[in-house]
Order: sequence, then C-alpha cells, then structure tokens
Amino acid sequence: MSATARPPARTGVFRRKPVDQITEDDHAGGLERSIGLWQLTAIGVGGIIGAGVFSLAGAVASADGDGVGPAVLVSFLIAGVASAAAAFSYAEFAGMIPKAGSAYTYGYAVLGEVVGWCIGWDLLLEYIAIVAVVAIGISGYFGFLLDQVGLDLPHWMLGAPGTGDGHRVDLFAMVLCLLVAWLLSLGMRNAARVETFVVGIKVALVLLVVVVGFFHIKTDNLSPFAPAGFSGAMSGAAVVFFAVFGYDAMSTAAEESKDAQRHMPKAILYSLAISMVLYVLACLTLTGIQDYRDIDPESGFSSAFASIGLDGFGTVIAVGAIVGILTVMFTFMLGVTRVWYAMSRDGLLPSWFAKTHPTRHVPTRVTWIAGVLSALIAGLMPIAEAAELTNIGILLAFVVVCVAVIVLRYKRPDLPRTFRLPGMPVVPIIGVAFSIWLITFLAPATWLRFAVWFVLGLAVYAAYGYRNSVLNKQQPPVS
Repeated sequence: MSATARPPARTGVFRRKPVDQITEDDHAGGLERSIGLWQLTAIGVGGIIGAGVFSLAGAVASADGDGVGPAVLVSFLIAGVASAAAAFSYAEFAGMIPKAGSAYTYGYAVLGEVVGWCIGWDLLLEYIAIVAVVAIGISGYFGFLLDQVGLDLPHWMLGAPGTGDGHRVDLFAMVLCLLVAWLLSLGMRNAARVETFVVGIKVALVLLVVVVGFFHIKTDNLSPFAPAGFSGAMSGAAVVFFAVFGYDAMSTAAEESKDAQRHMPKAILYSLAISMVLYVLACLTLTGIQDYRDIDPESGFSSAFASIGLDGFGTVIAVGAIVGILTVMFTFMLGVTRVWYAMSRDGLLPSWFAKTHPTRHVPTRVTWIAGVLSALIAGLMPIAEAAELTNIGILLAFVVVCVAVIVLRYKRPDLPRTFRLPGMPVVPIIGVAFSIWLITFLAPATWLRFAVWFVLGLAVYAAYGYRNSVLNKQQPPVS
C-alpha cells in the first residue's frame, strides 16, 4: 500500500476501503491478468450449467406425476429473471472494482468490513461444499457408466459411510476434487483453456440432446402446459434457482481478466443468457417427447429417450452430465480460492494464505487446502448432508450485492462505471426480494449449520481479523 493512500472511510467494524483505492494495482507479485472475454464467459457457463439441465428439469416437471409439467420452462425463466436481477448488480460492480473477491470485496467497499467478512466467511464454506456435492454427483453418473460396461468395483470405494452396503468412502469423488485443485494450481492461463474446451464439449452435448429430441416432440405432450398453474411454476422456480447461478463465482476471477472493467460485465451477462437459452430448449425438448407424468424424476432425459426407442442415448447423457458437472467444480473451486486469497491479502486471515506461486501467479496454498477440504467432505459425507451446507450464504451474498449497488449508485454517482444496470433501483430490489423469498424455503438444518458457521466466523474475526486488518493498521493511533 502506498504511503499516500487515503485513510479508510469510517473506523471500527464498519470501516470501508475506498473504491478507488481497491482498484489500484498495489499488490506486486499477485495474480496475473491472462484470461479474455470468452474464457471468462466459459467459466461462467461452466458454473451455471451442470447437473441441473439433466436432473432438475425432469424432477420439477414430473415429481411423480404431480409436477409443473411443460411449464418447467417457465420455472427456469422466472428463476432466470430473478437471477438476472442479481447478475446486473454483479456486472455493475465488476466494471467498477476489477479485483478478486466478488461479493466479499463489494460488500467490504460499500457496507463495511464486518459485512464483507461475514459474506466472505460464508462463501468459503458454501463454495467448498458445492464442489463436494458436485463431485458426489459425478461419482453417481460414473457408477452408472461402469454398470453399462459391466465393470464392478469394490463397494468400500463407491460411497460415503451409510450410503450403501459396505460403503466406506467415495474415492472417485475425492480424486475429482484433488484433480480440479491440481488443474487450478497449474496457472490461470492453462486452467482457463482447459475449462473453455470442456465447456465447449458440454454445450455441444446439450445441443445434441436438443436437436435429436426435437424431431420426436409431440404437441399433445405439451398439453396441459401448466397443470399446477402459475403458482406451481413459481414453486418450481424456487427449486431450479440453484441451477441458474455460477456467475458469482466466476466474478471472483476479475483480477485475472486482461480487461476486467470491460470484459467482466459482458461475461456475467453472456454466461447467464447462454445458459438460460440452453435450459429453456432442454425443458421444451424433455416435456415434448414424453408426457410429463411419465418422466422419471431421477433420470428425466434417459427415460424420455428410452420412451422413443433411443435407450443408448442415456449413455451419452451420462457422459454429458459428468462433463457438465466437472466444469461446475472448476468454477466454484476457483471462487473459494479467490475469496480466500482476497480476505488474506486484506489481513482478515493470515497473509500466509495470500502467497502466490512465483511463476504461475496463482494462490496454490489455498487451492490445495480447498481441494483437500472438499475431497474430505465429498468422500466421507452423504450428498444430502453435504448439500445442506450450501445455498444460504450465496443467497445472502446476492442480497448484499444488490443492496450495495443501490447504496453506491446514490452515494458515489461520480464513480466511473463501464456498465450501469438498468431500472435502478427496481432491478436490484427484485434481486433482494427474490433471494429473501428463497431463503424462507431452506430447511431448519441448513439454518442451524449456517448459524454455527456464522458464530464461529464472528469469533475468528474478533480474535484475529479485526486487529490484523490492513485498514486497521492504516488508522492513526488514538491519542
């Protein structure tokens, strides 16, 4: 930090780092700006499109005959509009503050240090848990493929304790977490190239499913279009909402973008738009080729294609699901490592974590720690329990970012913005309202785990972060 840097706004737990100070490249030897617009977009698409396109669509449409039917595509559109409200807020911030940390950094700059800490602390757990949950999901598809070729593996390595006879550890899920950590440790330039290539394969597979299915659509299957009415579509939106975010984790890579102020807002909006088009096309295909009451909630596309005599296409779908989910792991592990790095660089966590590799310019220490932690959760915890660690922190991050963008727009209208979200303040208010509404759907166990983690986080902040914060050290001593 330069000696002439302006003092932080306010003091105490609500001290704020001025936005123009955040945007200074004052941390030599940090992250390297090496990825372009379409690589950023691919990371975003990789985080948004995962198992949701192959599993959630069928589950919400069917629900054992009591689902929303073809109106599942309306559910995705409603969720997409709500997610877009938050995405516009992220895009405006990404154009102003092209630094690592995403919601943590934005909350820190506008609402104060303790708010930024709480969001960052929550995201550390949630992103790691998402990586683990996704790895367990891939492991299940991998087991399906092994059954297809008649290969039987020892039961002890096929699942976490309590998930089946003889299960001791989900070894494949653990290996996947460590594999993604290794990929990220190679450097952002190489990792982003691999991610872009794999996302291209995933999009091609989704389009293949849509094209093949299009020729078997029967209009009779699309009637009744909304058997559960509009309220059913809204309830479905609450379920599928968790399939339409991921750009938030991608925005943590702002500091590694070649031209973040121009590219980050575009990448956020492009990735959400591309993903929504693919989701809607996939939903239309699924409910068009099979009556929604007959769709298998657990393997919707496989059952739908089997109903038209294309049983073997289920293998293609399984491969697509594995590829699709792998990119989600990449995006969210990238997210947790960059949030962790930013918090450590700001002094809220030990600076040891903020050390980057001298030639690869990535935070390898936190990358491997995140990889090991996610591997332990994936290998030893059933997917239902691991999933309960997710969701609430991300929704709270959406609330913070949407509120912060309103506050900053009116407090600092003079700040240069490469993207200005439309409909201020209505659009971010929609993002806040929808996120709070979804939070009310979360299970009590999720709230309990969140409360425990939140209290632990406040204790860490009080014991370490508050005193060691870079902003605290900039404050003049009290006379």
